[in-house]
Amino acid sequence: MPNHFPRRSLLRGITAATAVATLATGLAACGGDSDAATTTDSAASGSVTIGQVSNGAAKETTLKVSEVKSISAELPDAVRKSGKLVIGSGTLPSGSAPLGYVGSDQKTLTGSEPDLARLVAAVLGLKPEIKRFTWENLFVGIDSGKVDVAFTNVTDTEERKKKYEFASYRQDNLGFEALKSSNWKFDGDYATLAGKTVSVGAGTNQERILIAWKKKLESEGKKLTIKYFQDNNSTYLALNSGKIDAYFAPNPSVAYHVTQTAATNTPTVNAGTYSGAGATLQGLIAATAKKDSGLAKPLADAVNYLIENGQYTKWLAAWNLSNEAVTKSEVNPAGLPLTDS
Repeated sequence: MPNHFPRRSLLRGITAATAVATLATGLAACGGDSDAATTTDSAASGSVTIGQVSNGAAKETTLKVSEVKSISAELPDAVRKSGKLVIGSGTLPSGSAPLGYVGSDQKTLTGSEPDLARLVAAVLGLKPEIKRFTWENLFVGIDSGKVDVAFTNVTDTEERKKKYEFASYRQDNLGFEALKSSNWKFDGDYATLAGKTVSVGAGTNQERILIAWKKKLESEGKKLTIKYFQDNNSTYLALNSGKIDAYFAPNPSVAYHVTQTAATNTPTVNAGTYSGAGATLQGLIAATAKKDSGLAKPLADAVNYLIENGQYTKWLAAWNLSNEAVTKSEVNPAGLPLTDS
């Protein structure tokens, strides 16, 4: 993984829908990006259907939402004249329910993140065009202008503000997934990780936090082993077989996967959560655009319109993410600090 994106919050998880689509998306990942099948919803239709082909992960709901001229007028000329919002989704190869994954029709990109992107595009009077990338190539796509904005569980960090601008839309919480039979719990104190083996996505924000805890434990003469796997299937096989004690990932992905294992021989639990910005700051997930692109304000205003008019609440509820709601979208709010302190 490139070392110039050290604070990413990677989409991880696995669902039945993802599993059947893994081969197809894996082949597409060879090029690093792909065009995603999207719904036919548009600003002109006056509605957006969320939770489509979600394989039971969401309650399909059609929401009324149309262009708000006062907000679309804030868009940069080039984007407004193009008539479309090119949205980056860092969900190759396998995606992660409920955030972003290939739906039960094996072609449509569904999930809470692309659904919010479609709602925002409708407020802006633009046609949503979603492109899928591997996590690394997502940021290359923003840098090169291949995409206008990323809606893909990106954590707002001070490091990233050197290159990107943000419009927040959801709390960023991380979770530890462990076997129910282990009875292990994370209570917010890194000391509970002593002697444990934990898997995490390389290059992610949660990796950064875990590495910082590993260093603290080592300074105390204690050990934390970190393991990496290529995909979610491999991660969960390792968890089920006892090769790792826990998986540290975005809380929505953990919460969803726990429900999917409940009736299996190896049920898992959410063993504890942690803010993506550390102990003293609530982390935030944000729409991410190139710095000085002029997109952050209209994006934030569009999200705030959805908050004020109820579509935001219905979107979260459809995807069972109501506990991660924010009361307001902010432009470049305080993010994960530059230091580990």
